Formats: sequence, C-alpha cells, structure tokens
Amino acid sequence: MSIFNKIIDLSSRTASSILKREKPEALADSDLFAESDKEYILEHLTDEKLLKERAALLQQINKKEGWAAIQNKIDVPVKKLPIWKYAAAAAVLVLGSTIYFSKNHLNEKQPDKVVVTKSIITPGTDKAILVLANGQQVALGKGSVYNGTGVHSNGTEIIYKDNQSGKEAVAYNYLTIPRGGQFFIKLADGTKVWLNSESKLKFPVSFVDGEPRQVELVYGEAYFDVSPSTAHKGSHFNVITQNQNVEVLGTEFNIKAYQDTPTIYTTLVEGKVHLSGSFNSTVLKPGDQSVLENHRIRVATVDVFNEVSWKEGIFSFQEMPLKDIMKVLERWYDIKTEFRNKAIENSTFNGILDKDQKIEEILNIISNTNKIPYEINQKTVIFK
Repeated sequence: MSIFNKIIDLSSRTASSILKREKPEALADSDLFAESDKEYILEHLTDEKLLKERAALLQQINKKEGWAAIQNKIDVPVKKLPIWKYAAAAAVLVLGSTIYFSKNHLNEKQPDKVVVTKSIITPGTDKAILVLANGQQVALGKGSVYNGTGVHSNGTEIIYKDNQSGKEAVAYNYLTIPRGGQFFIKLADGTKVWLNSESKLKFPVSFVDGEPRQVELVYGEAYFDVSPSTAHKGSHFNVITQNQNVEVLGTEFNIKAYQDTPTIYTTLVEGKVHLSGSFNSTVLKPGDQSVLENHRIRVATVDVFNEVSWKEGIFSFQEMPLKDIMKVLERWYDIKTEFRNKAIENSTFNGILDKDQKIEEILNIISNTNKIPYEINQKTVIFK
C-alpha cells in the first residue's frame, strides 16, 4: 500500500473508531508516527473545542488547494522525514476531523422538509455474484463462505490462487457487483482489484507467466493494484473497457466506465500506464486523469484523493454538481432521484463524508449547506 493510501486508510479507521467510542487501534498500531505524534493527533481529534474551531476553519479554506499542499509534502523524498511526518499528520487531522464533524455536528440541523416512509434505506455492503466458467452462479456476501478449485471467499473478498499449469485452456469467471454493493478480488497473479457498486469484471482464473495478462472491466468502476511484470517474466497487464485498452507494467490506477454515461475516466495513482484505442494513444503519469468521450481523449491533472476515496470508505465531493453526487449515492444506497426543480441539478457541493452514514445524514448535510429542501418517498429522493 502506498503512503498516500495508508494515510487515507488510517484517517477513515481512526475517525470511525472515535465515532464508535472505541480505542483507535489503527492509530496506535500505525508505523507512520512516533508515540508523541500519535498523542497529538488523538488529542486534536477528540477535543470538542478544537473540533469546532477546525470545522469553522474548514468552511473557510480552499480544500482543493489545502489538500494539494499536503500531497506535495507527502510526495517529497523519504530523507525529508520531518516534513513528510508533518504532512501525514496534517492529512489525518484534516480528513479525520472532517468525517467526525460531518457525522456529529453538521447533521444536527434539519432541512425544511423530510418525509421518510417505512421503506428502509441502508448503506451498501460487501456483496457480489460470481459466475463460473460453466455458468454456475454463486452469491457472495457477508456471512457466506465459498470454496472452489483454486479459489476461496470469506464473504467480503475473493482470492484466487496461482495454480497455472500452462496446459489447460484459459477459463474465465465474471464478478458482478449490484447496486448497493462493493467487493474485493485478488486475481491469480496477485493483482488486487476493488470493485465499486454496479460493476462487472471478466477475468481468467489463472495466468501464464510470459504471456499477456488481460481482464475486462465490462462496466462500472474499479481500482487496480497490479502485480508487477517483473514477477511474471515481463508479461504486461491489460484492462479492456468498451472503447479503451490500458496497458501497465505494475502500478495503481482507477477506471470509471459506467453504463449510464459515455465517458470513461482513467486516473493514475502510481507508476505509468499506456492508453490506446480509436484515438491517439497516450501515456499517463501519476496524478493524471484521462477523459475518453466520443473517441476523443483529453488528459488533465486532478486531485487523486477525490477520485479514489470510494475504495477507502469515503465520499469526497469537491465542487461536484448535485446531479452527479446523486448518481454516486444512487449506486451505493440503491435509490432513485427525482429533481422537481431542475434549476438545482447543477448546484455544487464540497464535502468529505463517510460511506457508512445513513442516507438521511448525508442529505441533511447537503440540504443545510445548499438550502435545498428534499423528501424521501419509499426509495426515491425528491428535490423540490
């Protein structure tokens, strides 16, 4: 796991523990800080006065510029340890306190009108449907265990073993994540893949070293941490989508290619990837995001945290239109959205929120921040 991802993971887990009034074991066990640093972070995440002061400041600062500054410090060489440690601590405090404050303070105000029917809306969970090469379907989810030839699932993840023989024909499996779901899979070559809601991945049950390793993101969103080619006799790893091929040697990146949008977003976190298709091929560097639409591709530098925070259990919305925010929430909470007032579809919102929050809590924060009334009818959110 990269330093960047360690910080995101630590922030989320620490804030979650504090919210549950549990000892923040993740922070205590972390090797990122000295004991004195841990005490400082914990003090500033549990002192109500400091939290309120920081929350007031968070409403005033430019979060995008602030996070960019933290990232720049994180990316310095390891020899500049004191600066890096300061940046890491700052990141944990900013993210942790934002999550904490969002859950405990911003949702205290009630929007103008909220109508919740008997239909219960819950956050998404770990669940998926595995389709084997023979067509058999296996439901995966919390509390279920699955064992097959060279594969095991404990209900929250599925792991394939490297049992290549090089003699058998390649067999493919499919892993489908429904709305309101997410799942982790470790492929036979050691590549790790996190799949977001409403996604589908096609993959071989085994790979042959020296031959191209290829999977297909049929639709949806996935984060890939690819096993390096040096561990597989130089074989490259390819991710195919409807109109794009991503070729990598060993790296971490995110692809978003949902069925309800013609646009494909590829965001590089670490390493280097080569994109090709019915467009001019291009190479991405860390922090780049390619946007493929109508067979044309453009590349820009983005805030990586906003693009990949979903796999760490966080919603990060930065100047995002409400209609796009609701698409994200629809997939995670398995809900529908109705805009009776079309004028508010493009209202933007800034916020870093916990994916385990109730939908009402998140909608209250958005409603109070943007002064937008809403109601919930069965599993449909209606903005007026």
